[in-house]
Amino acid sequence: MADASSKITTKIERAKAEGRTWWSFEYFPPRTPQGLQNLYDRIERMAKLGPEFVDITWNAGGRTSDLTVSLVRTVHAYFGLETCMHITCTNMPRSKIDVALQEAKQYGCRNLLALRGDPPANGSAWEPTAAGFSHAYELVEYIREKYGDYFTIAVAGFPEGHPEEVDGMEIEIQRLKAKVDAGADFIFTQMFYNFDIFAEWVLRIRQAGITVPIVPGVMPIQNYGGFTRAVARFRSKVPQYFHDALDPIKEDDEAVRKVGTQLVGDMCRKILDTKQLDIHGLHIYTMNLERGSRMLLEYLGLTQPVNPPLPWKPSLTPKRREERIRPIFWANRSKSYIHRTENWDEFPNGRWGDARSPAYGDVDTHGAQLRFTSEDALSLWGTPESVQDLRNLFARFCAGDLTCLPWSDAPVAKETKVIDRMLIQLNQRGYLTINSQPPVNGARSDDPVHGWGPKNGYVYQKAYLEFFVSPLMLDELLSRIEKHPQITYHAVNNQGDMRTNTTSDAPNAVTWGCFPHSEVQQPTIVESISFLAWKDEAYEIGRNWANLYPEGSKTRQLLSQVFDTYFLVNVVHNDFKQDLAIFEPFLSSSELSDDHHKATPLVNGSGKPTEHDTDGISSLSASLQATTV
Repeated sequence: MADASSKITTKIERAKAEGRTWWSFEYFPPRTPQGLQNLYDRIERMAKLGPEFVDITWNAGGRTSDLTVSLVRTVHAYFGLETCMHITCTNMPRSKIDVALQEAKQYGCRNLLALRGDPPANGSAWEPTAAGFSHAYELVEYIREKYGDYFTIAVAGFPEGHPEEVDGMEIEIQRLKAKVDAGADFIFTQMFYNFDIFAEWVLRIRQAGITVPIVPGVMPIQNYGGFTRAVARFRSKVPQYFHDALDPIKEDDEAVRKVGTQLVGDMCRKILDTKQLDIHGLHIYTMNLERGSRMLLEYLGLTQPVNPPLPWKPSLTPKRREERIRPIFWANRSKSYIHRTENWDEFPNGRWGDARSPAYGDVDTHGAQLRFTSEDALSLWGTPESVQDLRNLFARFCAGDLTCLPWSDAPVAKETKVIDRMLIQLNQRGYLTINSQPPVNGARSDDPVHGWGPKNGYVYQKAYLEFFVSPLMLDELLSRIEKHPQITYHAVNNQGDMRTNTTSDAPNAVTWGCFPHSEVQQPTIVESISFLAWKDEAYEIGRNWANLYPEGSKTRQLLSQVFDTYFLVNVVHNDFKQDLAIFEPFLSSSELSDDHHKATPLVNGSGKPTEHDTDGISSLSASLQATTV
């Protein structure tokens, strides 16, 4: 049985007890594959705004049921967000509802919104389906009968009356109470813009004996046309002062968005500040758009950073909910890690998979595919034709001039800024870094750069570097590392030849945390066997990058030779109290003592070396000769 903390009602209760405001987002399945991919990217970005959960809609008759279930699965697996899945009565026989419920449980969704549903898209009146349900309360009863209390069930409430209701508000409230009596746990409201009507409705349903939590649905005003269409569709009763403020500027989208944000934001503040309503959260109807939702949260002051429970984003699929340890190698490619380990057949076994399993580390090229086209490669990385060009490219990424590299799905992390000067120098010298972290000695768990985990805890981590390097430079580096007994390393080439100074295959924890009333957590590790699994993907990414360029081109030749001959290396400095010690084998004493936060960067905006780069970097021919040693 999944943890009850995944239920929305539990989240609402916890937020109320902690005295904080929470928020959630609603998305709908797009009609095109490109739209779906764009929505995935948007949900991932908006996850950083800290929603408590996201709500996924279901079109009448389950027309988008496959997409809805796919969205639920992806959001759980890759974005680590709890979901609430819609399910409707419209054109839905019980057999189809049974499949939807089974899939929701299979993918770890524990929250449903049970709806009668809108009339069919052809404009005909709503009619019950044979072998289906006529009312939402019947659907609630059916879910309770089949699944007990496994699901938290939400139902819809209409502060301004249901658009099709002709019998008056009292009848509408009676129907809402029937849904709650059937087993509904909380209420999502239809969108509205009139605070007074909403407040009066809340008091009336409380007087009718409805005590479950109420979640007000609010829709940001993105533009004037969208606002008027939404008002007409839902027959919303908009206060005159909304029209007075918006009508004079209706041709100016930026002005409408700014003024609309203030109007909706002020209404939200009234809702949250009115103690009699006892409401502590907002459900935002995003219309699959980002900016309006972001502006509304910023206006309300609700975009404070949300501490992650772990230093990586946990996956919420059933078999991964208890996953608490991952190899650091996939830190910048979490989607690939989840995909590649999905079928490691002993998962979970207390870590992430069993090295004895024949499926462990099996190379799946899907995991190494790049989401970039040849045009993207040209735009992002140009056409490097020498090792020097390649060094500059990696240095620019560390300097924040590039948004991504093939091994990294996102720009450099906040904590990378702590060591960015050092990383730039390493890359200029030929150590092409793809992953790193600075040491941390007891940062508070609410630290804005390093923090993760529960409140009032402390987090630690060992310094870590991962990079590609030529064989000749590797030999020189390892001879220097011998003088640093606190450093452990693994080095492997494309052919699988491994070099290491570790004496055990046991995991080496490189991130851990100490929290009140909890055992020490060590969520990120370095370990030999998983490194070999990662190496296959890391080299495949390099080859796929090369293949984005025309056959016979200098860029393709360069990249192919580099990733055929360079070693992939990880280095851990096991004394987490030494700030820059991991860089000692790489850089001179004078460079280490330099204040890298105040010094001029080694790379300028164009990616060209500055006057500080005086170490005589090798030419293309010399560098390529070194790779063949």
